[in-house]
Amino acid sequence: MTSLAIVPAAGRSDRFGSPKLTADLRGEPLLARTIQSLLDGHVARVVVVASAAGVFEHVPLVHDPRVSVVVNPDPDRGMLSSIQMGLAAADGDPILILPGDMPFVRSATVAAVLEAYRRAPAFIVPERHSRPGHPIALPGSLRSAVLAASPATSLSALIKSQRLVRRALPVDDEGVLHDVDTPADLME
Repeated sequence: MTSLAIVPAAGRSDRFGSPKLTADLRGEPLLARTIQSLLDGHVARVVVVASAAGVFEHVPLVHDPRVSVVVNPDPDRGMLSSIQMGLAAADGDPILILPGDMPFVRSATVAAVLEAYRRAPAFIVPERHSRPGHPIALPGSLRSAVLAASPATSLSALIKSQRLVRRALPVDDEGVLHDVDTPADLME
């Protein structure tokens, strides 16, 4: 079973005021922390979905052989369109989804999500204090349905339509809930 992570990273960062995924977070680009968490958590392949070619060239980890970058030419269609672009470029089971602006997820949490999936394949959602977070794990068998869906729909609606069994995975990791929308969010 080869795990795959899709990292939607094609948003405009309107609330941040500058390109947030390349913002400095303790001496490295924010996106590098997100990717590192996935790799350290034993994800076999990571696909980062960017809004344009070369936008993440100076993020060292995008040059790792386990990481590839694909471009979503029309990211305004929504996050599902970015997930579709990532899935069109790679296959895996499970498929983890971790937005690029979530650099505080611990690698141990990523590993726990993978292990929970391996024990009993299902739609795995890490939860902190009963609040759902990321990365989620989806069965590889959902790939065709995701690729065939209208980009105007949401991943949540698609999952609901597929009647996936949802399994909550309680975690002691605030990072599963901590996305970066403003510069103040860079504080852990």
